[in-house]
Amino acid sequence: MRLIHLLVIGALVFAAAYVYQIKMESTARTERVLRLHAEVREQREAIAALRAEWSKLDAPLRLQGLAERHLKLKPVSAQQFDSLKNLPERPPNLNPNESDSIGAMIDTIDPDIITGSLPAPEVGR
Repeated sequence: MRLIHLLVIGALVFAAAYVYQIKMESTARTERVLRLHAEVREQREAIAALRAEWSKLDAPLRLQGLAERHLKLKPVSAQQFDSLKNLPERPPNLNPNESDSIGAMIDTIDPDIITGSLPAPEVGR
């Protein structure tokens, strides 16, 4: 009978130690979850602050002022636009296997047709 009492007491001590270990692990995991929630909240607040700053930096009036101050742009005049009839025709023998199909298209452009935005080509180059 004493052996059974000792085995039951040993089992109770083992069970108590196991329950205590489970409790400590759950407490540690709960603390980790709370830390992760706090980090997520901090990151969301940082994202919100960055979005607000981006909205301020991306404001059209601010960008226009910066462009006027730092870029030496001139207004667009009507002479800079050309009609569609002056665009070169697509070459009929456009070969997709050719290594430089864009270069071939450029070679077919008539040098006498000049838009208002391009300088006249120099002859003899």
